[in-house]
Amino acid sequence: MYLKRTRFYGWVNLLGLMLVYGSLCGTATYAYGVFLPAMGETYAWSRSALSGPYALFFIIGGLLGPLAGMTIDRFGARKNIIACNIIVVIGLLGMSQVTAIWHIYLFFGTLAGIGIAFGEFIPITTVINNWFIRKRSLAMGLLFTSGGIGGFLMPPVISALIISYGWRWAWIGLAVIHLLLCVVMGGLIIRGRPEDIGQVPDGVEAGAHVHPGSSVPPVRVYQTARDWQLGEALRSPALWMIIGIFAIILFVLNMLSTHQVAYLQDLGFSPMASATALGMMLGFSIFGRLLSGLLGMRFEGRHMALFFLGCMGAGIVSLLHAGGIYAIYLYSALTGIGFGGMIVLMPNILGAFFGRTHYVRIIGWTTPVVTVVSAMSPNLAGALYDATGQYTVPYAISLFLIIVGMVIAFLLRPGTAP
Repeated sequence: MYLKRTRFYGWVNLLGLMLVYGSLCGTATYAYGVFLPAMGETYAWSRSALSGPYALFFIIGGLLGPLAGMTIDRFGARKNIIACNIIVVIGLLGMSQVTAIWHIYLFFGTLAGIGIAFGEFIPITTVINNWFIRKRSLAMGLLFTSGGIGGFLMPPVISALIISYGWRWAWIGLAVIHLLLCVVMGGLIIRGRPEDIGQVPDGVEAGAHVHPGSSVPPVRVYQTARDWQLGEALRSPALWMIIGIFAIILFVLNMLSTHQVAYLQDLGFSPMASATALGMMLGFSIFGRLLSGLLGMRFEGRHMALFFLGCMGAGIVSLLHAGGIYAIYLYSALTGIGFGGMIVLMPNILGAFFGRTHYVRIIGWTTPVVTVVSAMSPNLAGALYDATGQYTVPYAISLFLIIVGMVIAFLLRPGTAP
């Protein structure tokens, strides 16, 4: 017999998640680096001093991962997303009034960091993992594509706002956008679990017969046959290999998104061209995210990781040898495709290897490790720049780490549950 069901709400739910994630990327994560030169010029703050709050932003966002997992278990992902994005709005408004470095640590590093911890990656990917199994890769690809769209559109817009109205009014504008997209629209659309409204993952009952012409594809890549417990997962080498790759990706991405605009201006490119290059990188990541989502239903994650990490490495080489605008375009394309694909791939592999039920606890307890490692890169790059006057050494370190990530991906295999 065929499964009779109401229209599957998962894709509408995904739209709400995309609004939230796209706004967070565009108004917070990728926005800070665009403000860095203008704010530094106003108060003569050094690059390393301005990198500190951004590092704190990621440290708080990661170290609170276990607590975020517990609150999601207790109150649900939807309530976390709404409440904590209100905190992000308050932080963005506060950034318009800063006059000292500690203000930035408070409003961006602390308040926005709390919002990211409880209202972004962990609850959003948990909702995706709850709603999708067979089409998880595609749903993750579409979700993270929204982050690329936000990152592509917002840096040039922010740069234009700063030039026209000053950086203080630009922060206020971002707060208004964030309030509308994350709190209002996201709150109206998002539902945490399909069971909350009488549905099931993918809209297909377990064991139900699916017509050959239906849109549900057969599972072609590895999916765990059971849901791993937290303790079992923490003892699995596969988990720590995934976390290691994820830490490398975010380490490199944080360094590039924080210092790329300043680096290109140092090379003689205009502020608008530098901000546009960052937007292009994030724009090309849209293609990488979609590609990863589509191919993830057909090819094993470790094979795809080798390709996407290779793209990132080639992009960094182009950046290190940037002598003209075309080298910058090549960097934007390769790096964008590479990290866009990896951002989708990592949570998808985690769900495929360890299951749905305890995903939020597993990712919550491993996020601090990823965060501590990745949060060091903005400060490291700023300190090395202040010491040497250039970004060659930190970008060379990033290239080396990408190669290490490729080795780990080559060795990655699913674990065997006890």
